[in-house]
Amino acid sequence: MENKRAINWNNIADQIDKATWEKLTEQFWLDTRIPVSNDLHDWAELSSKEQWLVGHIFGGLTMLDTVQSEDGMAALSKDVRTQHERAVLNNIQFMESVHAKSYSTIFSTLNTIPEIDEIFNWSDTNQLLQNKAQWIIDIYHNDPDPLHKKVANVFLETCLFYSGFYTPLYYAGNNKLNNVAEIIKLILRDESVHGTYIGYKFQLGNKELTENGQQKQRDWLYNFLYKLYENEEKYAALLYDQVGWTDEVMTFVRYNANKALMNLGEEPLFPETADDVNPIVINGISTTTVNHDFFSQVGNGYLMGKVEAMQDNDYTIGLDNSYDSLSDKSRKFKKSENKILGSDDKGKFTIAKESGAVEMEDPTLKSKKDNK
Repeated sequence: MENKRAINWNNIADQIDKATWEKLTEQFWLDTRIPVSNDLHDWAELSSKEQWLVGHIFGGLTMLDTVQSEDGMAALSKDVRTQHERAVLNNIQFMESVHAKSYSTIFSTLNTIPEIDEIFNWSDTNQLLQNKAQWIIDIYHNDPDPLHKKVANVFLETCLFYSGFYTPLYYAGNNKLNNVAEIIKLILRDESVHGTYIGYKFQLGNKELTENGQQKQRDWLYNFLYKLYENEEKYAALLYDQVGWTDEVMTFVRYNANKALMNLGEEPLFPETADDVNPIVINGISTTTVNHDFFSQVGNGYLMGKVEAMQDNDYTIGLDNSYDSLSDKSRKFKKSENKILGSDDKGKFTIAKESGAVEMEDPTLKSKKDNK
C-alpha cells in the first residue's frame, strides 16, 4: 500500500492553488450576517407575478448549487493535479453548500411555509430545470474524460447561474431587495473565483493534448454549450415571459456564456459584450462594498482583511494590456468588459504575484513548449 502524503503548504507545485485558497478564505462569509428582513417592505410592494418569479428563480439556483456541492466538487476531486488543488475544491464545495443554504434564508424571511413547499416541489419536478441538473450530473458521474467535467462545471458556474442572478441584480439596481442582492453579490464573487480557477485547470490539461485532441475537446464543449443554451432559452421564457424580461435575460446569458468560453481559453460564441447588457444589471456584477452600519448589517465588503472582488484577468494567462495575443473577437469582448466594469489586465499570474507567491514560468506556456 502506498504511503499517505501529508499536504505541505510550504512546497507548492502550482502557485495558483495557493493564491486561490487565500482568495477564497479571505472572502469567507455566511448568510446569517445579512439582514434579509430589512427587505420585507420592498417584498410587499412587488406584484404577485414578481414574487412568484423571485421565489422560483431562487428555487432553481438552489437546485444548481446543490448539484455543485453534492456532485460537482467530488467529481473534480478525482482528477486533481496536486493535493493543494483538492484542498481548494474542498473549500469550494463547502461554499457551494453555503450558497444553497442562503436561498433558504431568503425563503424563510420572505415566503410562507406553503409557498416554500411549492417552490421546492417546482424545483424538484420542473423538466427544464431538471434537464440542466441531470445533464451536468451525468457528466460528473459517467463521463470518463476529466476535462469534460471541468467544462460542465465552468458552464454551470459562469453561465447557467446567471439567468437567475439577473432578477436580484435588476431589483437592486432599482433600489429594491438590496439585502437579498447582497447575498447574491457575495455568491457572484465566489462564483467568479470558482469559474476562473476551474477554467484555468482545464486549460492546463487541454494544452497537454495534441492539436487533434484539443480540437475534439473544442468540438465537444461547443456542442454541449449549444445543448445547454437551447434549454436555457425555454427555461428563461418560462420564468420571464410573464414580466417581459426574457430578451434582456438571454442577452445576459449569452454574455456570460462568452465569459465561460474565455475561462476555458476558447473564443466567444455570441456577439454580445458588456455593452449589450442592461447597464443596471451589468453594474451589479462589479461587487463593490455597500456602505452598511457595521453593527446592524454587513454587505459584500465585510471581510477579514482587505479583499477586492475577483476579476477574470486574475487567471488570464499570458495577456498584457494591449491584448495582442487575442483574436479580434476576444479583444472586443475584453475591452468592452474593462470599459464597463473597470477591470484592468495586469499580466499573467496576477493574483499569485500580488499575494507574494513566487515568480515562476507560466505553466500553460510551458505545456505548449513541451508539446512542440
